[in-house]
Amino acid sequence: MNQVRQAGEALSQKLIWTDESAEPIRRTFAIAHNWRDSHGYPMNKFRTILNNQVKRNNTAGNAVARLKRMPSIRGKLIKQQWPLDKIQDLAGCRAILPSIKDAQALIERMRGLNGHVLHKEDPYIEKPKANGYRCHHMVFRYRGDGDDAVFHDRRVEVQIRTWLQHTWATAVEAVGAYRGENMKGGEGSSEWLRLFALMSAEFAATEKCAEPPGLPDRGARVGEIIELDKKLSAADTLENIAHAVKYTENIDPKSEPEYYQIIYDRANRIVNVYPFYSAVAGAEAYDASEITAEKSQSGVTSVLVEADSIDNLKAAYPNYFGDVQMFRTQLKSIVQGEAAIEYEMPKRIAPPRVKPREKPDDSWLRGRNKRWK
Repeated sequence: MNQVRQAGEALSQKLIWTDESAEPIRRTFAIAHNWRDSHGYPMNKFRTILNNQVKRNNTAGNAVARLKRMPSIRGKLIKQQWPLDKIQDLAGCRAILPSIKDAQALIERMRGLNGHVLHKEDPYIEKPKANGYRCHHMVFRYRGDGDDAVFHDRRVEVQIRTWLQHTWATAVEAVGAYRGENMKGGEGSSEWLRLFALMSAEFAATEKCAEPPGLPDRGARVGEIIELDKKLSAADTLENIAHAVKYTENIDPKSEPEYYQIIYDRANRIVNVYPFYSAVAGAEAYDASEITAEKSQSGVTSVLVEADSIDNLKAAYPNYFGDVQMFRTQLKSIVQGEAAIEYEMPKRIAPPRVKPREKPDDSWLRGRNKRWK
């Protein structure tokens, strides 16, 4: 753990690649990557739990998981001065539900989860952030028996949100990426940030939830949204984003990968998705691409996601694909004097199984992380 903390301290500083510094920097990344990757097994277990809880009521939701991107990790190390071993969302799972009723029911079931420790909650649906962010966060400490005890106390963040809340968060990230601004972090155009905060209040009103603090009542709010839409040409910009991203899918439709690496070239707005059929291969490719991007400063973003299908991947991470049409539809509806609409989705119907799926071999995760005993 001393090595992990030292790696975190090094990553919180500016890294300058030279012939002399290259090897120590690579060693630092190797330690940090290994620590992050050791959260993969608990993350997989929590995604399974989430999926089971979602299916329990035949809800038309989905759950995905991801290991946190190294640039985001470094951002926390720099801004918040946290030790690397104390960052609580190195592994994250997200469940997206059709309605606020479904989301609240899942939150209650996760609170009653046995076998693992609920370490922390941030109820951003009950108490939205001032910028409009709404989503329920729960941090669990993993508990394992036998060989799984090696992952004792690994922390996994679980996010539970509605499709309406997800539509908002997606648009914030997509517009920020399109404009080259960290809008998710509250940076960039004050007018766009104001529009997003106002739209969040509209979505909260539709879901009959608490609205972000400090915003006007609905009459004044809608008037301001109309003005900002005209000034920013917001609806047109959202349409342009949808057509600006070129997407390539390198996946055999007959295959069933469980891991996907999304690589987003911000400068050229090109997205490539690569499948992986084992977690270790995905983690190795993910680690290597992050070191390459750090060294070249190319602006290429990479994320490794665990999902049941490419459709679930696109639904959970539409910001990478420029998919902001749901938010655009809601914006146009509000500008025309109508209210935002909560999504109505059909109940999940399980498809017939053509052949039984083999139980995945997760022994590599135990072997990869024996050093953490």
